[in-house]
Amino acid sequence: MSAEVELRGVRVRYGLLEALHGVDLACPAGRVTVLLGRNGSGRTTVLRTVAGVVRPSAGQVLWQGRETAGLDAYRRARAGLALVPAERGVFGSLTVAENLGLSEPGTVEPSFPELLPLLTRRAGTLSGGQQQMVALARALLARPRLLLLDEPGRGLAPAVVARLHELLFRVAAEGRTVVLAEQGLPPTLEAAAVVHVLRRGRIAFSGEPSELRGLVR
Repeated sequence: MSAEVELRGVRVRYGLLEALHGVDLACPAGRVTVLLGRNGSGRTTVLRTVAGVVRPSAGQVLWQGRETAGLDAYRRARAGLALVPAERGVFGSLTVAENLGLSEPGTVEPSFPELLPLLTRRAGTLSGGQQQMVALARALLARPRLLLLDEPGRGLAPAVVARLHELLFRVAAEGRTVVLAEQGLPPTLEAAAVVHVLRRGRIAFSGEPSELRGLVR
């Protein structure tokens, strides 16, 4: 499998704290990759580094085989990268329809019908789970080549999470690449191509979900 994204010896610092300690990982193109780890493990930093929100202090980040150093976040977005953070992924002062970029409130991402009656509401007045659906729907409607999701199921009902995971595999089947960070691997993500487990800023495991289950046993 060809890699959509690769990190080679990547180190990231926040002031005096080093969050990633020489991380090597690859995310195959047109597949779903899951980054697992507890809070503080470095999985969010990996996503932010790929998105260009933070810059590595050492190492290389390759997207489609090209070094991304010096490529600003907005240029990555123009090139087809979308990041949905775990929190504050909406413009609170705008309506749901405006957040989704809809010229008129008539259509919405079919996988989130719960948003239909909320299109004229300001996003800042919604619950955390509803805001998460808005952020996810906006990213999906943009049809990015590379979709990065940080704990996308946070605040969502289990049935909505299962529906979202099914949608992400359909997105990958269309040839687009999905990378998401989670604390644990639910059954609905066990068809992922690759799982990377991070612990304290280092890769503790890389392989298929079935191999990870074998280690747990």
